[in-house]
This record gives sequence, structure tokens and C-alpha cells, in this order.
Amino acid sequence: MSNNYEQNQTGNREDHQLQLAEENFIQQLSMFGMTLSSSQLEKFRRYYENLVKVNEVMNLTTITEEKEVYSKHFLDSLSIVGLIPPRDFVNLSVIDIGTGAGFPGLPLAIAFPQTQVTLVDSLQKRVKFLEETVQLLGLENVHIFHARAEDYAKIETEREKYDIAVSRAVAKLNVLAEYCMPFVKKGGYFIAYKAEKIKEEMDEGKKAVKILGGRVDQVISFQLPGTDYNRTLVQVIKEKHTSGKYPRKAGTPAKDPLGT
Repeated sequence: MSNNYEQNQTGNREDHQLQLAEENFIQQLSMFGMTLSSSQLEKFRRYYENLVKVNEVMNLTTITEEKEVYSKHFLDSLSIVGLIPPRDFVNLSVIDIGTGAGFPGLPLAIAFPQTQVTLVDSLQKRVKFLEETVQLLGLENVHIFHARAEDYAKIETEREKYDIAVSRAVAKLNVLAEYCMPFVKKGGYFIAYKAEKIKEEMDEGKKAVKILGGRVDQVISFQLPGTDYNRTLVQVIKEKHTSGKYPRKAGTPAKDPLGT
């Protein structure tokens, strides 16, 4: 009896915390000029629940508290609307390189069902988690591939195919640019999600971007609404075709970055 009571109390507390996180998320999104349907909010809830459950046996994220996940993962992923308005996310193709647990690609796929999202990750167990999550959420606009970016970019049909390449992976801008720029069509964008301190990366990053056929178009720094989380988005426009010699073989972009 006592155990059942304690379990019920714990479950009630968790439900309450999740509801508060969701309500806070809705308010934060309104500051971005975004609204989500009840169906989309339910998908985010199920995404959260599955992420936390699987994270108990697989290292997907160090952030598991409800409000933190909704702010630092979900909201952060959607902060791209500061560069590309929600109304423009129609019939776009987006590729997320080094997606990990699905950020920013999966939140973008949930929020913008008319956008086709491709997720690429090098770790099989993360790919399995993503496949299970996409099936659980019933998402039909997501495609998942197990590959290193350097290898996937050598597939001719994937090169210069996408309107937008995004990455929240932990790497310097010049490294991310070599991973992502080959996928972007001429006139499209590569957008890097970065921490607040980006200044020391910019000189080398700009050189790498130029080599790869792009130009840094915008850099916006901001605090995620309702948090003390400082973020920077770097938007690169693709002006020329990327040479077929990029990306270099697996491991080389990180060991010998462009622009240094």
C-alpha cells in the first residue's frame, strides 16, 4: 500500500513538472512568434519521455530535468526562426549533421511538418534511438542515416541537395563548415548553433567557409527566452559550388581544420 502510494505521488509530481515545462515552452515559443498544435505538443511530450527513458541505459544527454530539456534542447533547436521565419519553413529540405539525440533536427521536423528533415549520425545506437523515436511520434517527414559526415557527403546524390544544413555538434566553426557545406545547394544556408563565445572561432571559420564556397551572412547572439542560456547562431550562405575534394577523408577535418 505504502509503495503504491509513493509511486502515485512520484508520478503525480512528474506529470505536474512536465505540464509546467510544457506551459513554459508555449510561452517561450510565443516570443519567437511560434504556436504549436496540441498534436505537436503531444509529440514533444512523447519525445521527452522517450529521451529520458532511453537515457537511463544510453548516454544521450546530461540534461534530463523537464524544464531544462524543453528550454535547452527543444526551444534551442527552434531558435533558428530568429534567422528563418516560421512562414518560410514550407517545402524546405534540411539536413542535420551529427544530430546526436535528434537536436536540432527532430524538433524542427515536429514543428514544421511540411519540411523534409534528414538526420545523420555516426553512432549506430543513437541512430536506433532516433528510428524508434520517429516511429513512436509517427513522423513521416524524417529520414535517418548512419554515417560519418565525411563519408555521407561523398554520395553524389546527397551533395548540394539541401536548402539548409544545420549542426549543433560540439566542434569549431571551420570543422562544422567542412562537414556541412558540401550538402548545401547554391543559394542555400548552413546554420551553426553555437555557445555565446564564438569570437575566437570566427576568423578561421570565415576562411574555411570561403574555401567551401560560402560567406558568413549573419551572426546573431541572444538569450533563450525565460532562461539564462546565451546562444549564437551563425548563418552562412552558399554562393559557389563546393569542390569535390571536400570534405576530406574521415577524421581529417577535425585533425587539420581548414582556415588555420
